[in-house]
Amino acid sequence: MLFARLVLLVQALVWGGLGLLYWIRPYEMANLSGMLLMEPSSVSDARVFYGGHQFALALFLVFALRRRLLVRPALILVILVQLTLTLSRLLIAWTEGGMEWDAQLAGVVYRGVISALAIFALYWLERQSRNRAVVVREPEEPEERKADFEGL
Repeated sequence: MLFARLVLLVQALVWGGLGLLYWIRPYEMANLSGMLLMEPSSVSDARVFYGGHQFALALFLVFALRRRLLVRPALILVILVQLTLTLSRLLIAWTEGGMEWDAQLAGVVYRGVISALAIFALYWLERQSRNRAVVVREPEEPEERKADFEGL
């Protein structure tokens, strides 16, 4: 459980940090991936969609860290989001002819690593829960006590 929570904590810090950076420095963050924010509406979109979404995901992970029952769903969320983004970026790089070493490639490497760690953490949690499974026994019949039948 500790490893799973560490994976979630790392991802929460990354998403929270990126979310805040997109709120505070939307122009600089957009420029890292080659985007230009030309209109006020594009700046607000970058803040909301890149900043707001990531910050909301980080808040959910922090909430899940405190609730044992939410650790598995939070790991599944990390796996689905990060693996989808990784595979999408790789597919785009394959169809467009490659990817340079920049923020996009660093993001792919990070997302791939955190996806693998989250998959391993989820597998480990499932394995532990199977090992701890308690066999449910049927209640035994109470033995008759001699004292109950002595007077008969």
